[in-house]
Amino acid sequence: MDQIRIGRFIAETRKAQHLTQRQLADLLSVSDKTISKWECGKGLPEVSLMLPLCETLHITVNDLLSGERLPDRDYRERAEQNMVDLIKENEENKKRMILSIICGVITIIACCSLIVIASFLPLPTAARIALILFTVLTAAAGIGAAAVLEVKAGYYECPHCGALFVPTMADYIKGYHTLTKRRLPCPQCGKTGMCRHRIVR
Repeated sequence: MDQIRIGRFIAETRKAQHLTQRQLADLLSVSDKTISKWECGKGLPEVSLMLPLCETLHITVNDLLSGERLPDRDYRERAEQNMVDLIKENEENKKRMILSIICGVITIIACCSLIVIASFLPLPTAARIALILFTVLTAAAGIGAAAVLEVKAGYYECPHCGALFVPTMADYIKGYHTLTKRRLPCPQCGKTGMCRHRIVR
């Protein structure tokens, strides 16, 4: 999905309806920051908001996902393409999640091995300190890579309004978590809660 193109289309269609971002936000019960985020191509409307958005802007969901008004002759072909794109996006999210897990496991194994080496091998003090520093750097790099992959693998579901969103890296890092949930602020309703991680829409 071309988020930039879809965002421009939302902005153009909103303006054609003589609506401000604030007015459209009020009609959809979201914040004007959410509308701005869509129009800047930094995210897509959640599935639960697509129909109300399309009804308000007098477009179809297929028009929205295509980022343009479609003539009748192209409608079916683009609908099929949009469905294929959604399936591909879900598969990409699954791959990122698997890579994130693999990266985390490899990092743990590498760090444990380096700690054992630093602890039990007879090494000069300088070499031991260098090995410990290398272990810390390896842990930071591995955890960072796993976090970047996990943030981009799917969406988080707000427990308050049910919105699906991708958190900012800063919110992701600051939020404590369990295996399947992370404490995050929702960009839709503004409330903070334990958001469930979902791989597919």
